[in-house]
Amino acid sequence: MDTVTIEHLTKNFRGMTAIDDLSLKIEKGKITGLIGSDGSGKTTLIRLIIGLLLPDHGKISVLGLNPETQKDELNKKIGYMPQKFGLYEDLTVIENLRLYADLKNVAHDFEKLLEFTNLKKFQTRLAGALSGGMKQKLGLACVLLGSPEFLLLDEPSVGVDPISRRDLMRMVRDLISPETTVLWSTAYLDEAHSFDTAVVLNQGKVIYQGKPYDLAKTTEEFENKVIDLMGGYRKTKSRIAENYIPKNSDVEYTVVADNLEKLYGSFYAVKNNSFKIKKGEIFGLLGPNGAGKSTSFKMMCGLLKPTSGTARIMGVDITEDPENARANLGYMAQKFSLYEALTVKQNLDFFAEIYGIHDENLKKRVDEIIDIFGFFQTRKQKSGELPLGFKQKLSLACALIHNPPILFLDEPTSGVDVITRREFWDHIKSLAQKGVTVLVTTHFMDEAEYCDRISLFYKGDAVAIGTPSALKNKVRAKSMEEAFMKLILESEK
Repeated sequence: MDTVTIEHLTKNFRGMTAIDDLSLKIEKGKITGLIGSDGSGKTTLIRLIIGLLLPDHGKISVLGLNPETQKDELNKKIGYMPQKFGLYEDLTVIENLRLYADLKNVAHDFEKLLEFTNLKKFQTRLAGALSGGMKQKLGLACVLLGSPEFLLLDEPSVGVDPISRRDLMRMVRDLISPETTVLWSTAYLDEAHSFDTAVVLNQGKVIYQGKPYDLAKTTEEFENKVIDLMGGYRKTKSRIAENYIPKNSDVEYTVVADNLEKLYGSFYAVKNNSFKIKKGEIFGLLGPNGAGKSTSFKMMCGLLKPTSGTARIMGVDITEDPENARANLGYMAQKFSLYEALTVKQNLDFFAEIYGIHDENLKKRVDEIIDIFGFFQTRKQKSGELPLGFKQKLSLACALIHNPPILFLDEPTSGVDVITRREFWDHIKSLAQKGVTVLVTTHFMDEAEYCDRISLFYKGDAVAIGTPSALKNKVRAKSMEEAFMKLILESEK
């Protein structure tokens, strides 16, 4: 028996097709991965399945019920974790669990959940003070209360490091009954082989359904197969890099972190952070959520004052002369930092002026960027209405509009489709070949392989620095993900 049966489902929003004549069956008692980039239709499909949205056409049956006419009855049988799960951040861990147990009207012994999630020693901590990975574990624990027959998890691992992602999957597999069906959506293709069944969505259509191993034996092959199903990707010369004119300088180390530390009360968010990056080098910051990567980023950009230590950008001390130091930087923030009410062109105009480009030079540079990035058709569209891939591309364009010699990219490819990710990295590598220094953070372990060197952060410390191959050799790992796990575990001994 199937938990979900969908026939010829269609859903449109403002003339845009989100779900396109989709038919699908989800097998009972299995963990099905719903895999696709932002905008592929994952969230819309989940909301249609549980009755939060109504279809334009087609039929849906969930646990033998119609989600449109039997929604109240269906709600009692499901557990739903949306992308932004509603934890009460001013309540403690245990208070959140008790509240959700009361809302679901279920009695529960919380000891097993607290032990399993490693949250027992944090049960009196406010939910708002937890790291990203810990919040996701608490959210999942709340959803699991009452032992639902059907568990729907909308990107529970987004923005979460590989260790926490594995912990979340282990929680689900160990805490559900054999009869429970799970639908787990994700943008991470490297999660595919942890599911019983993979359903790959692209532009509202199913382009693959079946066992992950039937499509490809390994993660790398799986990504290539999905790219083929999406129409393939052909590498071309980066016009962004070809038209880039970085600042000439005889500074050997363009970015230097010199014993950077950030202390909050008695807690070290970052301690003894030191590294040097040469001109044209791609340097990656990796680490679990809460490891100190973003804090280091903000200190090095002059957005956060260090407790001690300093950073130098093109030889300029960020604490002594932050304005001149920042003039050498292009910064692409982790969360979309553009003005969503402004059009594409208005955002470019604004950032060009902020970076000191004025008058005729401004118009010339903005027109050039629109041409290079292919923004002409969307130049009058509000940035908030763009798909995520376009937003990320616009954010990158704004970061490099002034031809900075250094780029700081904080998770630049999070949530975008696999083809856009490859396109981004082709641009980044081409820019580095032109002499641009790149400091980048990422949760995608395959992207770490593109870096010349990596600093692995854990609990505020840099526990390992080296080339990807050197770090893998150090712990005899076959992949960066395996090396990541082993180096973190080794640092805890």
